[in-house]
Amino acid sequence: MRLLLVAVALLLAGCGSGATASAPSYNSADVMFLQMLIPQNQQGIEIVRQAAARPLPADLKVLAAAIESTQQTEVDDMKGWLRGWNQPEAMDMNPQAHAGHGGMKLAATDLVGALKTAPDAEFGRRFLDVLTGQQQGAVELAQTENGTNGGVNAQARDLARRVIESRSAEVKQLLNFKL
Repeated sequence: MRLLLVAVALLLAGCGSGATASAPSYNSADVMFLQMLIPQNQQGIEIVRQAAARPLPADLKVLAAAIESTQQTEVDDMKGWLRGWNQPEAMDMNPQAHAGHGGMKLAATDLVGALKTAPDAEFGRRFLDVLTGQQQGAVELAQTENGTNGGVNAQARDLARRVIESRSAEVKQLLNFKL
């Protein structure tokens, strides 16, 4: 009889632990990170697309194209995760809502806009400066996801890790370009 009671207790404990002890698949930090990284990536895409029609070294154009491809894939993935979580893709536009993630890390819109009208002779240097700052902003944003008050979703945390690694490497490349 005692063995039966132990077996029943173990079965009940096993049944209950799956539903009550499971960790959440995402939290508000994950949602905020994705909602902030989407426009960050979209701005990066806008910046690097300008390189295609400008006189720049071929290896800088290749880097710009790779950045565009990577960041578009990330945007598509992030939007899919947010839809799967029934969360909006767009973030709260109140800047105070983003204080926990260090605020928005976008490049100043006037700098991005000025790239479009920059003379070819000045474009390369401006492009490097704006893109370097924009990519560094993505690193800072990603660091909040993996910080102590960050997200819990494995995919979002992995994305943050990849953003930190790839954007940091890109910043180093950008800083080493000689125009």
